[in-house]
Amino acid sequence: MGKRTGLYPGTFDPITNGHLDIISRAAKLVDHLVIGVAINEGKGPLFTLEERVEMVRHEVAPVAKAQGVTISVEPFDILLMHFAEKVGAQIIIRGLRAVSDFEYEFQMVGMNMQLNRTIETVFLMAGAEHQAIASRLVKEIASLGGDISQFVSPYVATRVREEFTARGVKFVTRSGRVVDSRRNGVKAKAK
Repeated sequence: MGKRTGLYPGTFDPITNGHLDIISRAAKLVDHLVIGVAINEGKGPLFTLEERVEMVRHEVAPVAKAQGVTISVEPFDILLMHFAEKVGAQIIIRGLRAVSDFEYEFQMVGMNMQLNRTIETVFLMAGAEHQAIASRLVKEIASLGGDISQFVSPYVATRVREEFTARGVKFVTRSGRVVDSRRNGVKAKAK
């Protein structure tokens, strides 16, 4: 049997702890994992495609090392099945959080199978502690100055805070202190 390649596609705007949970578990199933970062301008991303690719690369490097697999991160703006064929993927990894995710994904699998029956789709449930995390909700919390540190890595939290700080948002910790976005949210200063 040859090298097994998996593809985990998404917008990753931003990459969350839930994404990293799926990536860590998917890495156990394949020899090489491609993280496909979709352009998806229709969602109005917070970060540019280049910024999202860079953040994903930063976050998955330790996972690749720990799992002993190669992980590459590539942007794409073509049909998912065409991209899967381009990168030589035999399986597409999809993360599930709730029943509503399954309904959408079920339809997508049916359509994708019509396009290419040789590429299988594998669903991985996010760990219980990550099931409620969605990039959209992380951005919403951050846009209102909330603490996102439990949903994303310190690096990503800093990047998100910097982006919203540039838009005039002030971040407040649970103790009511304003967070200095340049310090990963670890140190805070009084209002």
